[in-house]
Amino acid sequence: MEPDEPGTSAVATEIMPLAFPKGKEKYCELCQREAYLQCAKCQVTFYCNADHQQADWVGVHERICQMLVSIRSMKDIYDPQSNNNHFSPFTHLIKICKLVAQSKLSEGKHEEALPAAHCCLQTSIDLYGPNTIQLVPAYILLAEANMGLGNLAVVAELLSQAEWAVLKNPELGASVQQQLHRSLGHYHTSVGNLEIALHHFSNDIYFACEEYGLDSSATTKGYFLIADVFARQGRTAIVHSLYSEVAERWHNHLNSLLETHQQHADSSVSFYEKAQRVEMEEMLRVILEFEQKQSRRDAALIALIAQDFGSTALQASLQIPKHKLTEPIQELLQQVESLQTEPQPGSD
Repeated sequence: MEPDEPGTSAVATEIMPLAFPKGKEKYCELCQREAYLQCAKCQVTFYCNADHQQADWVGVHERICQMLVSIRSMKDIYDPQSNNNHFSPFTHLIKICKLVAQSKLSEGKHEEALPAAHCCLQTSIDLYGPNTIQLVPAYILLAEANMGLGNLAVVAELLSQAEWAVLKNPELGASVQQQLHRSLGHYHTSVGNLEIALHHFSNDIYFACEEYGLDSSATTKGYFLIADVFARQGRTAIVHSLYSEVAERWHNHLNSLLETHQQHADSSVSFYEKAQRVEMEEMLRVILEFEQKQSRRDAALIALIAQDFGSTALQASLQIPKHKLTEPIQELLQQVESLQTEPQPGSD
């Protein structure tokens, strides 16, 4: 079952009260208030008003409209928990909603991410039941979307539910634990609890190391977020040290990826995920701005960041056969690398 192709328009019709059995009231997909409209295409999704229907369509419904017909038609006669969860249509729907929400969050489209995150959580509840450990990723996803919109009370409630599920199920994997601590760190940073935020970001790094290894690039965001907290506290020397660590780790990671890509030039596999690239570029941009504002600039660190940006540009050009910019970018990277190896004034 494949998701619908985006591009068609949203159409709604009014709900006919006599079309549904008594006691089967319909509620809005986004806010759970009483619904008055239904999607004219699938006829199994309902809304309180046209604005919510349009928001859901843009957010995720456009992609999953026809999938919902079979899933929600079988919901009353089918126990999803009795099926093989790894191959159920519910699992497939959760995966699509998660990917859509993550993509929109990486682009900073928090409002558009909400419908997909809502659907991910609700479908997870349908599949696994309430208050289960499998809901934690969906709670985190919905919390991230609300964080970007400043809905901190909603974020606190969602993360509280996620923490409670983790406390009841301590066997949860390191990857999800890392995501939870990162979200908690973001929340406490937003409300000014900086010491608590440092605690959670430190756990973010710990679980990233446990899951991916000590030298993995997955740890860089944790170091970056800790640096942000120290920057808020005015502890510039520590910020500089942490930013240097982030830039060095990304540099090593990008070099490794470039070597692998060049060895497998015919591979159609993406160099790295779009969300990861967006995250990396944002971190390097912030680090570069920080260094340029310092009275004593670290030329070596600035050159390293410039090389990382160049490596990203080179990767993009390598995706296009015989791209005219590939050779100039390679020459520029060689010049930056040669500058890094030259002795700096006063280094003797």
